[in-house]
Amino acid sequence: MRNEAAPLALVTGSSAGIGRAISDLLLAQGWSVLGWDRQHCDSSHPAYRHQCLDLACTDELAQALSALPPVSALVHAAGWMQTAPLEQADLAAGAAMWQVHVQAAMQMAQALVPPMRQRGHGRVILIGSRVAQGMAGRSQYAGVKAALIAMARSWAAEVAADGVTVNVVSPAATRTAMLSDPARAASLPKLPPIGRYIEPREVAELVAFLLSRSADAITGQDIPICGGSSLR
Repeated sequence: MRNEAAPLALVTGSSAGIGRAISDLLLAQGWSVLGWDRQHCDSSHPAYRHQCLDLACTDELAQALSALPPVSALVHAAGWMQTAPLEQADLAAGAAMWQVHVQAAMQMAQALVPPMRQRGHGRVILIGSRVAQGMAGRSQYAGVKAALIAMARSWAAEVAADGVTVNVVSPAATRTAMLSDPARAASLPKLPPIGRYIEPREVAELVAFLLSRSADAITGQDIPICGGSSLR
């Protein structure tokens, strides 16, 4: 059962990988968490509630948003990757990635940010990628992640005076199931210079800090967690 006194975070992609790590850490820190994912989540934490939801379906998403209690933080971690060189890029896959990564973020922010502004406090975190800077074989994925940065900076400029912050956290290759996803076979993951992949927990720790009051002055930023990959 949700503790009504605890702040509520909406975390997408919460059943596995980065989203699951974020949910688990926030629960450990005293948040209540509502997780949205197409897949079931086996979390038994009393402050966690899961809802199976397809973010690509705008009508389904709108219905879920209309039934929400006040949300203190939105963390959009859901996403997927399909890779291909330019001449082989699948336009339908690109549109589907845009829908989940970008359009769903817009739809959720339109519903959740105005009440945050009225309350004078709120947090939005979008999980981006270092690939947003561009990478061979990943133009469609890079495009949707670059769009998240542009949107976040635009929203941050609109709400900075209202106590709401908007930031992007951009990991390099992270140790999740996506590393071995056949859909990314055309562009395999690259090991960061630190000699290992980023851990989901490390991304979660950065997200948790950005959700804290200690991060009140950080907004409109794209923050990499890349193990030195951006130094190349």
